[in-house]
Amino acid sequence: MLNRRNFIAAAVGVAAAGGLAACAKKDDSSSDSSGSGGDKAITLGFSQVGSESGWRTANTDSVKEAAKEAGYTLKFSDAQQKQENQISAIRSFIAQNVDVIAFSPVVVTGWDAVLKEAKAKKIPVVLTDRSVETSDESLYVTLVGSDFTDEGRRAARILEKVLEKAGHKGAVKIAQLEGTTGAAPAIERAKGFKEVMEADHKDDWKIVVSQTGDFTRAGGKQVMAAFLQSHPEINVLFAHNDDMAIGAIQSIEAAGKKPGKDILIVSIDGVHDGFVAMSEGKINAIVECNPLLGPQLMEVVKKVHDGESVEQWIKTKEGDFMQDQAKAALPDRKY
Repeated sequence: MLNRRNFIAAAVGVAAAGGLAACAKKDDSSSDSSGSGGDKAITLGFSQVGSESGWRTANTDSVKEAAKEAGYTLKFSDAQQKQENQISAIRSFIAQNVDVIAFSPVVVTGWDAVLKEAKAKKIPVVLTDRSVETSDESLYVTLVGSDFTDEGRRAARILEKVLEKAGHKGAVKIAQLEGTTGAAPAIERAKGFKEVMEADHKDDWKIVVSQTGDFTRAGGKQVMAAFLQSHPEINVLFAHNDDMAIGAIQSIEAAGKKPGKDILIVSIDGVHDGFVAMSEGKINAIVECNPLLGPQLMEVVKKVHDGESVEQWIKTKEGDFMQDQAKAALPDRKY
């Protein structure tokens, strides 16, 4: 459940195969971590999880482009999916006395010490994309991100429609490809999906196997191959992101089965390659999680830097989000 410190910035939509055309930007990652700005530019230290997926690359591009447009000096660090790298980067930002620190946490726990160091230096911290569990919520200002639990619920609801469209009868035997262990989206997407299962599908749905694929294509491919060996009866795959689903498709095809038919597939994200797979009938439906958080993040950073309250602004933006939610499924997406 979202509290007053959380700001939902990313649109969450649902798309089904054949129901949506997408023109998405292919990944073009960059290791350059500098931005533009004059003498009075805000200096933002930003620590990214890594570059494990198409979603993450689009998110990084959005942050870099938005910082440049805002005229901020951006100090960017790629944690390569390792918490120790991220903590080191945050400490480096503190030593450099940046104006604001933002980061997308690799996992939810283990941040109190470094966040207390930032607070002691009076450097405000903004979370992006992912949440943390902390003993003191004053250690960060707010979260710019999505409701991952609701994304899990939406995935379950769209699976209901996929099963109906496919004319599926009988038991639903689900394989779940989880995101990185301990990461907020992995925990919360699984939670939301399970909520719907337990409420409405106790008798006919069962998750027969579940394991992390680390949000990567390679992980999805490897784990799905093992799933098919140990549980050949699987007829549904719920993947916590598109990249794992795409990797899993390779293993499904290698096993002589048809993705989207023999094994129905629902995933989350809505990146370019996910929509290509959906247009080919290999993914049945995708719940969108918009990665383009950069502009909202820069607005928050400006208010935080200027010492302004973000609470009323958050309420206004949440209202705008609800009004614009239907636009999530339009074909003019940029990622």
